[in-house]
Amino acid sequence: MAELLDRPGPTRTSTAAPTSTPLAPATAEIRALQSVQRAVARPATVRVARGMSLFGEHAGGWLALGALGALTDRDRRREWLVATAGVALAHGASIGVKRVVRRPRPADPRVEVLVGTPSKLSFPSAHATSTTAAAVLYGGLVRKPLWVALVPPMALSRLVLGVHYPTDVLAGSALGAAVALTVRRFGRSRKATR
Repeated sequence: MAELLDRPGPTRTSTAAPTSTPLAPATAEIRALQSVQRAVARPATVRVARGMSLFGEHAGGWLALGALGALTDRDRRREWLVATAGVALAHGASIGVKRVVRRPRPADPRVEVLVGTPSKLSFPSAHATSTTAAAVLYGGLVRKPLWVALVPPMALSRLVLGVHYPTDVLAGSALGAAVALTVRRFGRSRKATR
């Protein structure tokens, strides 16, 4: 009797198909993310993108550069401080929009997320917003078109890392430019009235 209890019973072989649900067709933005990751997400590129992510987190790197400009360019200290405040304002605006829109970050198995993020919200990209604002405002101070060199790499890095949709970085750049141009106009008008 004990032998009967210890013996395994008959095994059933399932003839049913696996129960995993097939993926829905990829949206245009998911396909774009896949294309970017396939084309450029190599180890060296990912390391650079992660470094850019760290530099741009909470606009910290851009704020530090603005403070450095204010410390070293004594003749234009006020302009550097206004520009740095503009970068902080742009970053704050992006966080405010994120909390209103509440778009989740990409969560599709076809997209590899290659860096951690402080929030699960995606729209707009705060990195793209603060980078664009810094490029416009600091570029005006150094009289160089910094946006050409700074904005595309930061925007691309967010896609390489799989943490933003393309429209997130486009909207972030547009928001950063709008805030920067408003701050620049405000700074010029205040300077004219003094």
